[in-house]
Amino acid sequence: MARGGCSLVQAVDTELTADAVAWCPLEGRRHVLACGAYQLREDGDEPDGEPRCRVGRLCLFTFKEDGAARPLVQVQRRDTPAVLDMQWCHVLVAGQALLGVADASGSVRLFGLMGSEKSSYTLQPLCSAGREEPSLALSLDWSTGKAVRASGQPLRIISSDSRGKLCLLAVSEAGPGLQEVATWQAHRFEAWIAAFNYWQTEVLYSGGDDGLLKGWDARAPCTPVFTSKRHAMGVCSIHNSPHQEHLLATGSYDEHVLLWDTRNLQQPLADVAVQGGVWRLKWHPSHPHLLLAACMHGGFKVLQSRVAGDKQEMTVLMSQELPNSLVYGADWCWLSCPLQPAPSMLHSDPGARPLEQGYSLKPTGQAPGPPLACLADGDTEGRAKAQCGLTLPGAEDAKDWVYQVTAAHDSDVPMEGANFNTGLLATCSFYDHTLHCWRWGL
Repeated sequence: MARGGCSLVQAVDTELTADAVAWCPLEGRRHVLACGAYQLREDGDEPDGEPRCRVGRLCLFTFKEDGAARPLVQVQRRDTPAVLDMQWCHVLVAGQALLGVADASGSVRLFGLMGSEKSSYTLQPLCSAGREEPSLALSLDWSTGKAVRASGQPLRIISSDSRGKLCLLAVSEAGPGLQEVATWQAHRFEAWIAAFNYWQTEVLYSGGDDGLLKGWDARAPCTPVFTSKRHAMGVCSIHNSPHQEHLLATGSYDEHVLLWDTRNLQQPLADVAVQGGVWRLKWHPSHPHLLLAACMHGGFKVLQSRVAGDKQEMTVLMSQELPNSLVYGADWCWLSCPLQPAPSMLHSDPGARPLEQGYSLKPTGQAPGPPLACLADGDTEGRAKAQCGLTLPGAEDAKDWVYQVTAAHDSDVPMEGANFNTGLLATCSFYDHTLHCWRWGL
């Protein structure tokens, strides 16, 4: 049975249909929340039935911890192309906090957070990167998905689009600016999601409307290093844990969340049904076991992963339904998190013996080996599109890739009786154009 409680702090009418939310993770700015909207203008459709215009809006809020009845205050609103995804960079770039936005023009745009608490914050456009062919940019992810950036790690963005392509962008830190590194065909239909492995940032993951989960080596991206068909429908959410090195969460229209060990993707570690297509997944910034899921018509859920004996388990701690809406965006607030990231429970060890299962990528300049047969999960291909009223279209050394597992249950914090003062989270729902701020805890 689901445990935990969730109380509504505030609801905000976004006017346009809201589909993305992101709390700023940077110290001193953690009370800043961005919300993106996506609206189809149906009047004046093209002869082929495609909408002529997709409009959007980017709204900026601050959360005031002063006990006010309505603590979420809008400080900026700007019209933009329709927003499909947004993510904050976890590190300052040239002294600025950056928000990346994927939009309906097919572009990835960077906005800088200007101002301060005293002078009010604003998002100002800095640069963009897009392609001439018409497409929708559907998702993006920063290579800095952890609060600590490895020394010498290049700053990059991966994005996916409605033509099934992935685009890897380099972020210049002296501008900032964006430069295309590589673009390749990844999926037969919409590539709903693309994400980094935050521990090995040359490793990328993607999910598409063809029902496939794929892995890529950014140094030679034309051939996937693995393909999984374990999900029964389109894969639309992927998030690598910033706490546990080899833990990956994926979600699909098939209404299931899967946990994977990235060293062996033949079978998932755990599988939980959440009664709604899983559009976004977000690991909690300081509680390594908690996973937030935006489940479209199923509202949103808080999931708990844990090791029980020799098995990984995942259960639903809390479920919040929102009738007559589709929850697309969900994110944890960082205000209640420690300034230093939680320690990893899976530690890299350059001197460890290579694992018998999993994979080891080649040093820079060498192409990766052939796809791993043990990671393929079937041979049939086919389009598995959910019928749920969607209005969205859709020179590293080799030793760095060898890891030793520290059993999670040896260093695990006991879940029973644990103090989950997790603070705030935000969600946004599509049909009722509402941004919700919630307070949750056990």
